[in-house]
Amino acid sequence: MNSEHSTAGIGEPTVVITRITHTQWHALDNDRVVGRGDASRRPDGRIFLGIDYWHDAVFDQLAHVMSTDLPNPLYTVVDETDVGLTSCWERVGFTIRRREWEYVVPTDPRVTGLDATPPPPDTTIVAAGDAEQGPLHALDRAIRLEVEAAMGWQQMPAEVLPCPSGNTPLDLSKYVVAAQHDRYVGLVRVMRRRHWARIGLIAVRADQHRRGIARALLSHTLGALHHSGIDTVSTEVDESNTAATALFEGIGARRASSNLELVLR
Repeated sequence: MNSEHSTAGIGEPTVVITRITHTQWHALDNDRVVGRGDASRRPDGRIFLGIDYWHDAVFDQLAHVMSTDLPNPLYTVVDETDVGLTSCWERVGFTIRRREWEYVVPTDPRVTGLDATPPPPDTTIVAAGDAEQGPLHALDRAIRLEVEAAMGWQQMPAEVLPCPSGNTPLDLSKYVVAAQHDRYVGLVRVMRRRHWARIGLIAVRADQHRRGIARALLSHTLGALHHSGIDTVSTEVDESNTAATALFEGIGARRASSNLELVLR
């Protein structure tokens, strides 16, 4: 790309902002890179920005050029404790849209109180790796439709793809599911590496809410992780999702940090 924008201000570094690709910008001060910006389009179509900068003025100049080059709305995510970066985004017109809490969840059933949490009589828990692709795809599609009809995919973590998975095989090793005689009705997706694990999604079909299925899924999932030597797992919950917040805090999860999603409309 050759789209260039020269900017300067009193007491500010004189920089040239160059769009080097469709998704990357550089801020140059006498041919020295003093800032970088990038844009990524999430699966739901939203564009998220990131800026690495040396001076606040460079941040402002990069943000101005990027927001001019790209269609609104634009989004970014920051650690809430990074007050300086949050202030930078707010200074160029971004506003807080949502907050997401990161929880650290114990796996020991003596701590969670989930050691005696069976599923309802008509439901069984299928261990990770033992689910079947067909019923899991059907559950995946059903839950996506329910989420879209309720709060919408813009409230979901970015890793939860908004489009139906179609015939793409799901990684069965990541899924613990709740099964009834003719269908799957709930799932937990877990990512793990050696002694680390994270719950990416827990969901139950709407017509099966308030039956204890989510707690039973967590009981099985956390118990298996504890048995394998993992003491805690992490997960993220939107602060508006009171049901999920109550579920995790009710089993001893603690808030470790929070992220802010900001938007420029």
